Amino acid sequence: MKYSKIPLSQTVVTLCKTHNVKHIVISPGSRNAPLTIGFTYDDFFKCYSIVDERCAAFFALGIAQQLQEPVAVVCTSGSALLNYYPAISEAYYSRIPLLVLSADRPKHLIDIGDGQTIKQKNVYGEHVLYNANLKLDLKENNHSTLEDELPIMKSIENKLEHFLRLQEDIQSYNESEIHDAITISRIKSGPVHINIPFDEPLYETVNALSFNPKPFSITDISEEIDESEIESLSEIWQSAKRKMILVGVLQPNSIEEQWLQKIGDDDSVVVFTETTSNLHHQNFFPEIDKIIAPLEEGEFRSLQPDVLLTLGGLIVSKKIKAFLRQYKPRYHWHVDLFKANDTFFCLDKHIKLKPNTFFKSFLSRTPQIGSAYKTSWIKVRDKRRKLHDDYLSNISFSDFTVFNSILKSIPEYSQLQVSNSSAIRYTQLFQLKSSVTVFCNRGTSGIDGSTSTAIGAALVSEQRVTFITGDLSFFYDSNALWNNYIPKDFRIIVVNNNGGGIFRILPGHKNTENFDTYFETKHQLTAKHLCEMYGFDYVNASDETTLKDTLASFYDVSERPRLLEVFTPSSSNDQILIDYFKFIK
Repeated sequence: MKYSKIPLSQTVVTLCKTHNVKHIVISPGSRNAPLTIGFTYDDFFKCYSIVDERCAAFFALGIAQQLQEPVAVVCTSGSALLNYYPAISEAYYSRIPLLVLSADRPKHLIDIGDGQTIKQKNVYGEHVLYNANLKLDLKENNHSTLEDELPIMKSIENKLEHFLRLQEDIQSYNESEIHDAITISRIKSGPVHINIPFDEPLYETVNALSFNPKPFSITDISEEIDESEIESLSEIWQSAKRKMILVGVLQPNSIEEQWLQKIGDDDSVVVFTETTSNLHHQNFFPEIDKIIAPLEEGEFRSLQPDVLLTLGGLIVSKKIKAFLRQYKPRYHWHVDLFKANDTFFCLDKHIKLKPNTFFKSFLSRTPQIGSAYKTSWIKVRDKRRKLHDDYLSNISFSDFTVFNSILKSIPEYSQLQVSNSSAIRYTQLFQLKSSVTVFCNRGTSGIDGSTSTAIGAALVSEQRVTFITGDLSFFYDSNALWNNYIPKDFRIIVVNNNGGGIFRILPGHKNTENFDTYFETKHQLTAKHLCEMYGFDYVNASDETTLKDTLASFYDVSERPRLLEVFTPSSSNDQILIDYFKFIK
């Protein structure tokens, strides 16, 4: 097997292998050549070449999102690693383990005008869980090098002895930093940055390792149940007639079925679930905005919970945020081993446990109590659903009807990836099949890497993946299709309303040149030519009949991935959505 001749490269690659980091996403470059050599010559690693660093990082994020284990991205020095930043911030807020391996110049070449060189140390600031800035190997090339690097030594023997001791210290330091970074990424589930300086020559190889890695052990973070705290919380819970559980982003199967059933049977508990929660029960309340948006003040007060329990990641619904910020619960508890967001400005308890651990201890102490809280709101939910169906049967072809058709067509037991902005908000208004798992980059809610993330997820998921996106998000990340690893059964659906349609829904002066150019950003682009260039089968629809006919065969077995572009009328989409909330009120 071939290895880079540089000990530091050998160390990074070997310790990634030791920590079982298998997936390596590499962007081409010269300064990172030692790492590329090390990873690509070892069959243990699954290596991918993605040219665009921003796409590469989101592609890696999609893999890590599915596997829930660290995935490495490798780049050259300079602006390359800055292009990782959007995905790094998404990984940080979505709690996805990402390992950034950035090659760097030696310290003496920084800020002297050398090319492809920036200040890479701690470049991601507080958006990573750990910064490891490795040290450059010393070079033992010849007598003159030793004299230059160690001028205080009087003899070559003393210089050599001191050199070896210094190199040993550097090696020990580097190994420790690499171990710590990867361990933190895995245990705390988030991004870490390892910055790696290399001196030239960069391409020399050897057939054996020049170091023996020291053994290490990983200490997992244990959960500690505070019995007195759980008892105190259970007393509050039992005394409350109105309890609300709000669930944000969760991995599928995060909560055991027995706890879902027990919560669902409690008449004093209303459970609001986001589409990205991947939780389902007949007594839960998905489609949050459908419940919240039409309420009058008196109804808001009757829904206001005494206790709010939150689980999972960030929340899509602005309406539930506004409601709970105005009609604050007396108590707000969040269950998460590491972090609690004070989203509603009333958080008073962070329960540092995994949800299943908490429910196992908590629910055994909280017998169900009589209450009309849930029953009355189930009636509201069912009424809204009927009005929802009535409205759909009486409106023209639009974003609203398109999402209805698309979401009904998603194959059972498959995965749905959704881009941000209007795509995820429309998706939240519909009932999805319970066998379909849903993912969306809600950490920073950006449109910048949704396609790349979906492709990375599709590569490693055991489920077939469909990706729904808006036109701006799709074109913004169009380099995502510059990718040789896209599965044949991967499907993209682009809802093209010729601009940023969500801005027409927001307050502001519409139908002006200023609005069209700088907010909605009107365009006449189509995905057809991108599909021809990148080897996708392309189909399109611009009316309900064509859409339904196309969807009927869209998921069939194919030799290439497929893209469906649905053109909707930008001039009426916003009014149809606004009228929807008036209608169900």
